[in-house]
Amino acid sequence: MLILGVTRWARADSSTAASTGTLVLPDIVIEAPSVLQTKMDSFDQSRDNFLLPKIGATSYSMDQTAIESLPQGTDTPIDKLVLQAPGVSYDSAVSNPDFHVRNEYANVQTRINGILLPEGVSGLGPVLQTDFIGNFDLLTGALPAQYGLRTAGVLDLTTKSEFAPGGSVSLYGGSFGTLSPSFDYGGSHGDTQYFVTGSYMQNNEGLENSTSSVNPIHDKTEQEKFFGYVSTLLGDESRLTYMTGTSVSQFQIPNNPDQTPLGDFGGTTLDSTDLNENERDAFYFNVLALQTKGEKYDSQLSVFSRYTTVHFIPDIFGDLVFNDVASDVTRQSLLNGLQFDESYRLNDLHTLRGGFAATAEHTQIDNISTVLPLDDSGNPQPTPVTINDANSKLGWNLGAYLQDEWKLTRTLTLNAGVRFDQLYQYVDANQVSPRVALVDKPFEDTTLHIGYARYFTPPMQAQAATSDVALFANTTQQPVVAGQDPVQPERSHYFDAGVDQKLLPGWTAGADAYYKIATDALDDGQFGQAIVLTQFNYAKEYSEGLEFKTRYENDGFAAYGNFSVSQTEAKDVTSNQYLFDDPVEFAYIANNYHYTDDAQIFTASAGTSYRWNKNLVSVDSVYGSGLRSGFANLDHVPPYEIVNVGLAHDFDIGLKNKPLTVRLDIVNIFDTTYLLRSGDGIGEFAPQYGQRRGFFGSVSQKF
Repeated sequence: MLILGVTRWARADSSTAASTGTLVLPDIVIEAPSVLQTKMDSFDQSRDNFLLPKIGATSYSMDQTAIESLPQGTDTPIDKLVLQAPGVSYDSAVSNPDFHVRNEYANVQTRINGILLPEGVSGLGPVLQTDFIGNFDLLTGALPAQYGLRTAGVLDLTTKSEFAPGGSVSLYGGSFGTLSPSFDYGGSHGDTQYFVTGSYMQNNEGLENSTSSVNPIHDKTEQEKFFGYVSTLLGDESRLTYMTGTSVSQFQIPNNPDQTPLGDFGGTTLDSTDLNENERDAFYFNVLALQTKGEKYDSQLSVFSRYTTVHFIPDIFGDLVFNDVASDVTRQSLLNGLQFDESYRLNDLHTLRGGFAATAEHTQIDNISTVLPLDDSGNPQPTPVTINDANSKLGWNLGAYLQDEWKLTRTLTLNAGVRFDQLYQYVDANQVSPRVALVDKPFEDTTLHIGYARYFTPPMQAQAATSDVALFANTTQQPVVAGQDPVQPERSHYFDAGVDQKLLPGWTAGADAYYKIATDALDDGQFGQAIVLTQFNYAKEYSEGLEFKTRYENDGFAAYGNFSVSQTEAKDVTSNQYLFDDPVEFAYIANNYHYTDDAQIFTASAGTSYRWNKNLVSVDSVYGSGLRSGFANLDHVPPYEIVNVGLAHDFDIGLKNKPLTVRLDIVNIFDTTYLLRSGDGIGEFAPQYGQRRGFFGSVSQKF
């Protein structure tokens, strides 16, 4: 019989069967999707297939099952999750974010359910959790016209869509004083679905260790995160969704021992392990979106607001002793915006799409520097003075696009479009950007794509803020290199081609090649002891690379591997020249192509997992040939490979017949000592080492 979408088949025991001669099947419960879930799924499919398709882009996907199968599962930080995608290289948390897509700086945007989530102001660590993600896509290459602003990669996140009433509580912890309780809960009521998740985390290695030792010095962190999602139907053709999120973090800045005082202030006996620098970051966002769908027309209108702040708190006395400057830096940003996307299926051959976005951002930058004055001979005097270099700006980013998906033949599709972007910031600039891609499916298991995109990438307003360098004349912070031209938007031509092939049932592979040439190429770095990033431009830059990926899934077994080779070089700094403190190096990079500091030649990732009964075993690894270091980035740090393993088991001893899941994870199981940053490359201040071996465990109870 069928009751409330559940079909039940029953079989009597063997004695009953023997006595009656009747064979009855065993109990099988098949849950049919609820009417509400079916309707919600149709809106998701409409958004992905008609409103915001990824035609021509290079895509790498991980669903909820793949994420849960990683060592650490949903406790994997989202920035470490990205490292399992091809062409993504690992960096220190100071780089913000601590990964690079195809060797670019922080030129990555995040979208949740197709809605842009504006970046922050160079805080530390990720602001989103992993456990709300239902599907993760990394988009690269020649992106369709709807994608503007940050274009090296798009983290396209889809929230969980299965909302059976219930949730879980978890406790995760282990090495380095790690303790992280978390919860999630979701359900539905009437025509409404909802989902909330929150976590607290503390440990003794919030940022990368400045030494190769197991335990860093002065590196504690506390982080709280929350995400909420509510979606309700307004009839059969409209859906209203609200999302909100919070991330509040405190970091101690790790100390680098055995540093030598400069001798200009406070004597020469201070121990650098006694420094007490800290940073406090906060990120809040709210999004309200109205989606409509019809037989031929789809749209989504969203309004969003984001507030973020970063406050670096120096050790004034100690920083003066070792650096002749102590910078108390606060960056605040309030951003409000709206985004509108629509599609219209003109006929069987043409689908038209268009949209616009507008954001208004107000930034407030306060840099309170304690410095030493210079005498007439240029010698520092041990009488500190305080200088407040403040800057406030209201900036605008405006963009619009129009494109046509044209089915040329049964297998060949042309997606052509154009964007227009207008920037009103520290500079006024605009650009018309054509986009075109061809996607061919000559055989059922083969997909080919080739595309071209013209990109216009504005600076991050808080990182492009101008400095009044005249305030620092005749002090230990006066520039060595003259010049402070304003930061310009990056303009680039991007070419991309690739193939995806199904080799056997469950086995897929792909390859992609790209080439980019840019003018006014954006880059950033940490110039000074304050862990905040500042942007500048290179006059010219090129980047080229190859990527390979493969994945195999069969029953409970899954395995994947990715490999990329890439080269990125640039020359001639054309903005914020005063940031550079080595005139010889500055003169060299003005006349010679050199590797950018984020460039890594070889990058690889791989993993495997196996589920049987209620058990899970998984392994993943990351390889890097080393980021740049030394004079003009002519050298690189040593290559490294780290391997992580995880074990999990579901016990039937939980509440209300819900499983109790126990995990054991070992991060960096071979205890590899690896250097991410040497501290002597362009825009680097101190060395950073990757995490040593750590043992972690979790207990999670579903309810």
